[in-house]
Amino acid sequence: MNKYIPYLFAALLLTAVIIFFVTDSNGKKRRLDETITLRRQDKIPYGTYAAFRNLKYLFPKATIYTNKYEPGYWDSLSVYESGQAFISICKNFTPDEYEMKRLIRFVEKGNDVFISARYISYYAEKMLTGSEDENDTRTFYRSSYKSDLADNLTLSLLNPPYRTGYGEYKYPGKRFIGFFSKINNSTTDIIGTDEDGAPYFIRLKAGKGNFYVHLAPLAFSNYFILHKDNIGYYEKAMSVINQDVSKIVWDDYYLNKKEDRFNMDDEKKKGWLSVFMRYPGLKAALLTAIFTLLLYVLLGMRRRQRYIPVMTKPKNDSLDFVKTIGRLYYDRGDHKNLCRKMAAYFLEHARNKYKLPTGTLDEKFISQLRFKSGADEPEIRGIVSFIKYLDESPTVSNSDLTDFHKQLESFYKKA
Repeated sequence: MNKYIPYLFAALLLTAVIIFFVTDSNGKKRRLDETITLRRQDKIPYGTYAAFRNLKYLFPKATIYTNKYEPGYWDSLSVYESGQAFISICKNFTPDEYEMKRLIRFVEKGNDVFISARYISYYAEKMLTGSEDENDTRTFYRSSYKSDLADNLTLSLLNPPYRTGYGEYKYPGKRFIGFFSKINNSTTDIIGTDEDGAPYFIRLKAGKGNFYVHLAPLAFSNYFILHKDNIGYYEKAMSVINQDVSKIVWDDYYLNKKEDRFNMDDEKKKGWLSVFMRYPGLKAALLTAIFTLLLYVLLGMRRRQRYIPVMTKPKNDSLDFVKTIGRLYYDRGDHKNLCRKMAAYFLEHARNKYKLPTGTLDEKFISQLRFKSGADEPEIRGIVSFIKYLDESPTVSNSDLTDFHKQLESFYKKA
């Protein structure tokens, strides 16, 4: 019986898979994926897989690269060479001032930049128009036009530069298009208009190259290109790029760049602090400085510790006491008693320091004290003789006291 269990499980699994697909196909209708990604890897309607893959057929002489770095850090393009093209298809084209300068320098060397985006940043508007006054009505800016997600997009390419003139290209998908409110014809060429005649596709000349700005990015989506004969629109739109380019870079940097910090209305209100917050290094430095300053202030608010007073070296009060007592005995003329005190101190010194018995002051004591202290034998004999003399003499003269004091001081210095 056990040998049939694997076959039973396989049959049950096959039945479950068949039921799943049957019920899924009958119970639900497939819905169109309307996510706007504009990614070159995506084959969904609003991806750009077809546009990216067909570049090699439109530009057979060029090498196709992809890029994920900001201008100035490209690994495939050089700002010092010509015959190159930079293509960016994205929702929001959000370069800062530094990036725009690098792109314009790239164009001036004889290269082409092709941008297709619904929104462009404040810095792009400012630098492409040359307007320095933020309150001035700029020649070129993005603006909302009808509904971004409304159906039925219709685009036209103009003559010149296109020889076929006002050919219209349509598809039933989302619009997601902007337009240029005012054009300076002396610096800008209109290349394309929508069904209402509003310009959405322009060319600006810079040095030896061209800067193309296209405000209908869904015109390069899989849905638009593969709808009927719209592949012709793609081919004509891309034909403005120099056909002899040696390198073409399809950009992913602006497609993946964060959009929340580049709100176009807020850009104009930002001050110098926005520069620090835009770059990770400067942002980290600013936050570190603020945190360090705050920590310093908080620590400074604590009660400061009192200074430690200078501690003077303690005085030897015992020595002062001895000197005082000695003067007292000396002033009273009790020289013998003072000599006894001095002799007792000497014998105590011999017992504590040299570990000698002082009960009998004989030759053995003199010999051992001389050996341990290093003092001269005559000096030690003189001290011992005077101590014995104190026991026999009724009085001690002032000169005897002086001589005994000198002998003791000399012994203490040598011992």
